[in-house]
Amino acid sequence: MSTHVTLPPDSNQALGLAEYALDFIATGQPAPAVLERTNLFFTDACLCGISAIALGTNAPVLLRDEARYYPAATSIAWAKNCVRQGVPTFGSRDDVQVEKAIVANGAAVREWDSNGTNFGYNPALGHTAGEFGHNDFYAVPLAAAQLRGLDGAAALRGMVLVDEIRGRLAEVFSLKSYKIDHVLHGAIASAATFGAMMGATAAQIESAIGMVVAHSIPFRAIRAGKQLSDSKGASAALSTEAAIMAVRRSMMGFLGPRDIFRNPEAVFRLFEGPGQLFRKVESAGTGIPAAKAGKDYASPFSLVLGHSGDDFAVMGMHFKLGLYEHQSAGALQGLINLLARHPHLLDDQSGDCIAKIVIRAYEPAFGIIGDPAKRDPKTRQSADHSMLYLVCTMLRKALELRAAKKSVPLGWKELMLLPHDFGPSALHDPLTRALMAKVSFEHGGPDYDAKYPDGIPTSMVITDDQGAAFDSGLVMYPGGHARNHLGPDKADRDAILAHKFQKLGELASPNPEPIIHRFRNLAAKSANEIASIMDFPLAVQGRFD
Repeated sequence: MSTHVTLPPDSNQALGLAEYALDFIATGQPAPAVLERTNLFFTDACLCGISAIALGTNAPVLLRDEARYYPAATSIAWAKNCVRQGVPTFGSRDDVQVEKAIVANGAAVREWDSNGTNFGYNPALGHTAGEFGHNDFYAVPLAAAQLRGLDGAAALRGMVLVDEIRGRLAEVFSLKSYKIDHVLHGAIASAATFGAMMGATAAQIESAIGMVVAHSIPFRAIRAGKQLSDSKGASAALSTEAAIMAVRRSMMGFLGPRDIFRNPEAVFRLFEGPGQLFRKVESAGTGIPAAKAGKDYASPFSLVLGHSGDDFAVMGMHFKLGLYEHQSAGALQGLINLLARHPHLLDDQSGDCIAKIVIRAYEPAFGIIGDPAKRDPKTRQSADHSMLYLVCTMLRKALELRAAKKSVPLGWKELMLLPHDFGPSALHDPLTRALMAKVSFEHGGPDYDAKYPDGIPTSMVITDDQGAAFDSGLVMYPGGHARNHLGPDKADRDAILAHKFQKLGELASPNPEPIIHRFRNLAAKSANEIASIMDFPLAVQGRFD
């Protein structure tokens, strides 16, 4: 078997994805490094999710409560060989309808905007569409494994699969270019993965993918506006809920549209046509492709999907070392570097040693987190997408730590942005706001733009109160970036992530180590351990927002 599967533009890629998913679940052999990295992203996602519930954030708590109104059915009419009728939400042993558990768990994972991310970049194949994406979809293969009574190795294989499909789609088609939210790629991947793990046929999976693309297109309106809402954080979860329902209906006999990637009125061909190598040919006046159009009837892209070895999309995905929009990671790394080199900038706790800060970055970072409305964020969701707020909150923490301990190291662990850095009092902290007034955020121009999405090209210049300027230089691969080992800003990723897991876990439990351990080493966990993986105490401790 080849290490890769290629689905060319003139093939039925929806059916091809279905067949690939079924074969991967049965025979795929990802390398140990792929499994280890996927498990680390899964652990990261789960700690983000349980801490969001524990602190009482709105959407995760609401959707978790909603799930309780949908208890598991007495039987599953749409699938065979199931050992249970539903699955639990985080911190529960009560089974609910699978799509309700998935939407609740998915929303919790995404709430802090602190789990993994990808930028759709694969230069070896020339697939550099640069679409965003996040590791939001692990609830899907986990739920399928629980329903079927499968072990941790099977669940982990499904997690690799869902990341592979959505990651490769992000490399070949930029949804954001057409104001469509990136979670559509994840919903397609969820339909394929859930169907394959639940025993659907290839035709049924193709039908489900068709329904997702035809009926459930999420637009980036959820991410627009002066202040962002719950819809932004729950977007992946809501789209995944629709994908799971599509699989259920297909397995019951509902027929969705076939061959959706080549459909001239679906999003892919509607916006980009069949690509430069192919010509759009339709029956005159009908909008239906000619019966013998051949290669003229094609999608805009090829898909190359990993089957075995270590060349999987997850290997190019990035970790967040705290709570922040990943487009800001270069600036945060630049700040950490400058403070380490020039500690005198922190000599005055008031920040008076700093006269001004100039940050330069690429598009789309400048447009997304440099939006003028984000200069005055009033909600947590807007604050974590504000370059000024993120940099100045980290700088405020550095000033406070230096005042308390003159010689304390100031790295990612010490300055990590955590949930309470986005709480009501932090949002209006007077020192943070005073520092924000000293910051200018500029577009770096074509030289910066050309270096994204290979890296996160950002620079920072801090001028002190004596007029001396200190330049970070160009930051390309900040801590957490998949290519961090290639640049000068090397971070001890595993130690920093362990610190992150500990700090997030402490928000849910005074002794978080047993909870963290539940999510590690999936490959060695039995079916019984997977069945009970959500069964741990998790109480909502007031309301965060």
